[in-house]
Amino acid sequence: MKHLKLIIGLLLVVVIFSGFWSGKSKKEIKEENRVERVERIKTNNETLQLLYKYAPESRQMLLRSYGYATFSNIGVNLLIFSAEGGKGMAHNNRTGVNTYMNMASGGVGLGLGVKDFRAVFLFENKKAYDTFVRSGWEANAQADAAAKYEDSGGSINAAETVAPGIRLYKMTKNGLALQATVQGTKYWKDKELNKN
Repeated sequence: MKHLKLIIGLLLVVVIFSGFWSGKSKKEIKEENRVERVERIKTNNETLQLLYKYAPESRQMLLRSYGYATFSNIGVNLLIFSAEGGKGMAHNNRTGVNTYMNMASGGVGLGLGVKDFRAVFLFENKKAYDTFVRSGWEANAQADAAAKYEDSGGSINAAETVAPGIRLYKMTKNGLALQATVQGTKYWKDKELNKN
């Protein structure tokens, strides 16, 4: 009996600290989720405008793709450890449906600082898009985009294939990233925001 009380007590503590019980009404949670979805759509549009500015050919590539996903990420590098966290959304060009997603990664690498960057994935076909959205995606390989940005506004094809049927553009506020690294990054569907 003593062990049963201890187990129940521990389970209660886990449930309370896991955010399961937030003290908010369903209506408050629903409104917070609506606001977050609107914010992600706004960030998505800003990211696409940034992409079109630095890689004008990407607009046609995006329109021809089965779908795309945009992510806004913050990366922190402290001496030898690095971590990134972000949020975004995937958009199915065929159905018009948005799926809200999250991303995170960690690694080891020398450096110090914080960087804000954006990523745009283009999906060539339904299989690549559905796998990314439904099952999540974990990038275990590194893709290095060999971009050369010219101030003259010349065409830049910096989209790098990072998996079969998936191409990636990675940008900072200053333009296209010369190295689009996705190693050790996990992308997954945000269960709360995708509820109807």
